Amino acid sequence: MIKQQTVLAMGSALLLCAVLTGCSWGNAGDGSKQSPAAAENGFYPLTLVVNQVGETPPHDSDIEKAIGAYTNTDLQIQWIPTSGYDDKVNVMIASSELPKLIKLNYTPATIGALKSGLFWEIGPYLKEYKNLSAQSPLYYDNISVDGKIYGVPLFRDLGRAVIHYRKDWFDASGAAVPKTLDDWYRVIKQMSKGDPDHNGKDDTYGLMLDKRYNQDTSSTLTRLSVTQGGPNKWQIDGGGRFVPEFMTEPFFDTMKLFRKLYEEKLINQDFAVVDAIEIDKAFEAGRAAIRISGGNAQTMQDKLSKAVPTAVVEAAPVEGPEGRRLPGESGNAGFLAIPRDSVSSVDELRKVLSFLDRLMDPPMASLLVKGVEGRHWKDAGDVTIPLDPEADAREVKPYRDSLPQRGESYPNAKPMKQTELYRKNVELTKQNEQYIVANPALTLDSATYAERGKELEQFITDAETRFIMGKLDEAGWRAEIERWRKAGGDRMAREYQEAYEISRKLP
Repeated sequence: MIKQQTVLAMGSALLLCAVLTGCSWGNAGDGSKQSPAAAENGFYPLTLVVNQVGETPPHDSDIEKAIGAYTNTDLQIQWIPTSGYDDKVNVMIASSELPKLIKLNYTPATIGALKSGLFWEIGPYLKEYKNLSAQSPLYYDNISVDGKIYGVPLFRDLGRAVIHYRKDWFDASGAAVPKTLDDWYRVIKQMSKGDPDHNGKDDTYGLMLDKRYNQDTSSTLTRLSVTQGGPNKWQIDGGGRFVPEFMTEPFFDTMKLFRKLYEEKLINQDFAVVDAIEIDKAFEAGRAAIRISGGNAQTMQDKLSKAVPTAVVEAAPVEGPEGRRLPGESGNAGFLAIPRDSVSSVDELRKVLSFLDRLMDPPMASLLVKGVEGRHWKDAGDVTIPLDPEADAREVKPYRDSLPQRGESYPNAKPMKQTELYRKNVELTKQNEQYIVANPALTLDSATYAERGKELEQFITDAETRFIMGKLDEAGWRAEIERWRKAGGDRMAREYQEAYEISRKLP
């Protein structure tokens, strides 16, 4: 445990010279600046570039000082706004102005940089580090390139989707959590037209969608299709060919359900243009019954209770007629990679990897998850109690979201005091890893995807929306699929197949 007064003491050596005497900073070799106090104490100067999460914390924050003292590191973080992060990183890569450690997202541009040898392959070294090597290989597989590992993931759950629903409405109407597509139709209609809030108005929805309903790993369309036996983005058929999800029967059946819901005005008619935050607000205002979400039910309950004190939120697993089944996610929010130009030797590479490994030691894991004892939490016997959620969001979350940590999975960790609903949601998420359906193309190479992947994806997601809104009939939808295939879709599928066959031959 790291107490507030201990943190301040550990950081004093770093700040004494810079703050009290105003002495100059020396160059640490890669453009970083190291204080004489840090150099005198043998602290390794480590520059880090990550995206900004909330407010940018000061360099002398208690969290940062504690990290530096524990890892013997003079940590110098550059926070870049999320909105332009990938573009800024691409410029840094092109100009060779890289720090010693940088967060990358798994994009075609990033994959190209990794293949070109700009970053260290760390796979052969992971076994030397107890914490890094203890993580499930799935996390590393999901950021691999041609079977090689170039970074440490910012770990996230592999299966986050959970059904969050208004239990008070369900109990009052005798509804059950849906499993089949027919179940979904009946429940959504009941919650949309049955006046579950008893205000005499037609102002509720069983399910609401936002404009990203069919995109990325959080796609509601994919999540529902997978419960019905559909693939996660891509499927490998009996002949070894790659087939996109939208060419499978479960996906098309799910699209037809959405089309019916739209025709009967059982889902919000502005779904194609509305932002997710507006859907969040509608649920929190008591206007929606069901969310399929990667969030936490207790947070939803707390916000909803402000508008509807009698509301009850419950969490349930995502299930289909054959049981639990959900799309697996990448298991990361990006990964931290080590540039070769900035870290020029294996000895220095090991220093950076040691820093990352030590962040997952119990004292650091506790710090990144909970913050500073006495400031952000207090001990209460078998559990710890959060003290200031706003301070946690402002002072702890930027580091928690930007550095690798595995929650409270370290030995003898005292859990944070939480409600039964919160604990149930967390447990469902953990259990989900047993039921995930992997995306077989997640880390495969395709030149067509690198060149035109986003364009092809936009083409087909637009066609899905037009079909749901009744602007395309079934024949029109089939015609759009053929256009997608000819525009590069078939070529991309072949490239995935070829890359998959090569990957199976790799040692």
